[in-house]
Order: sequence, then C-alpha cells, then structure tokens
Amino acid sequence: MTATDSAVRTRDVLWSDVEDIYAAILAHPFIAGLTDGTLPRESFRHYIVQDAHYLRGYAKALAVCAAKAPDEDATVMFAAHSAGAIAAERDLHAALMGEMGSSPEQAMQEPIAPTTQAYVSYMLASALGGSFADAVGAVLPCYWIYARVGEELLTRSSPDPLYARWIAMYGSDDFQAVVDSVLALTDRIGAGMSEGERTVMRRHFRTTSRYEWMFWDAAYRLETWPV
Repeated sequence: MTATDSAVRTRDVLWSDVEDIYAAILAHPFIAGLTDGTLPRESFRHYIVQDAHYLRGYAKALAVCAAKAPDEDATVMFAAHSAGAIAAERDLHAALMGEMGSSPEQAMQEPIAPTTQAYVSYMLASALGGSFADAVGAVLPCYWIYARVGEELLTRSSPDPLYARWIAMYGSDDFQAVVDSVLALTDRIGAGMSEGERTVMRRHFRTTSRYEWMFWDAAYRLETWPV
C-alpha cells in the first residue's frame, strides 16, 4: 500500500513518520518524572513559563489556519482553538503558577528560551508561508502528541497532585474530542493532496514533532541562552 492509497488515512501516514519520536518522548526523564513524582519543580516551572510563551505563538498559528481554511467549518474550528489556546494560557497557567508561588505576570518577564523561540518561529513561518495543509501539518503535533502522552500517562497518573492535574487535563475525553476533530479534517484534506503536497506536510509534521521532544528536554535542562 502506498501513502496515496485510499485505504490509508493521512493521519496514519503522519503517525508512522513519528513513532520513534513519540517513543523517545515517553522515555524522556521529564515525562517519566511527571508520573513518578520525581520531576524537579524547577523543571516544571520552566516548562510552564515557556509553554505560556509558546501558546501565544501557537494561537497565532491556529489563527492562520483559520484564515487559510477551505471552508467555514474549518475556519470556525481553528478560530475557536486559537481563542482556546489563549484561554488555557491565562487560566491553567495562572493556577499552576500560583501553586508554585509565582504568577503569570512574573512569567511574562522571563525570557523566551532558545527552543521555544525556534519552535514558534518555524511553526509560524510554515503556516504563513505555506498552504493550508502545510499549516495543519505544522500545528498538528502539539494537538496530537499531547493527547497521546496524556492518554498514556493517565493510566499511571502521579503521586504529585500538581502533576496529576496536568496529566488529567491532557488525558481527558474533552481534549481528545478536540484532537479528533482536527484529525478528521487532516484526513479530509489529505485525500485530495498530491504526493508533493503530502511530502511537504509530512516534513512539517515530523519537524514540529521533534520540537515537541526538544521542548520537554529544554525544560528538564532549564535551558537558557548560552551567550
């Protein structure tokens, strides 16, 4: 069967490209530390601060998807998800930062780390400079990998209430329903793509999947600018 065979969904082709990255994510000490409660609070705080910076860029990329969408339903969906990314940054992060003795205002004053800057820059460049399919390929890993990680970690949860709360959000049925809607759209647009268009989409998808691993790794290492 080829990637263009009608029996093969685009989502299956894309996921087959990143199974090695997903396995590396699950094996990373940041993720392992969430479930056994050993992740240093400093690493989790670094992650939350950088995620707040990231989500503001992600919301813009989703807004680009809404603008480039081929139909009204897709426009409405991505516009809602863009607003939802900002709401998550304001609500969840405010609560988590408060529990760690900090605030969103303090987080805003902290610099964007190298990996965060690179990830957001690549994603926005792909979305703004490419087709609708390119944009979807670039934003999809953040949806899908988080849902898969959340689903996997939910079976173990965490002895740390703060980490258990994070796991429960991304492992929830509500979040999975959001991801399912994007995957259904991915399959629809994939059915009409040329092989060349599919190749570009796959490249964006694998690249931003790599950035997902790098994002957690950067938090674990408390990444800062070297100079």
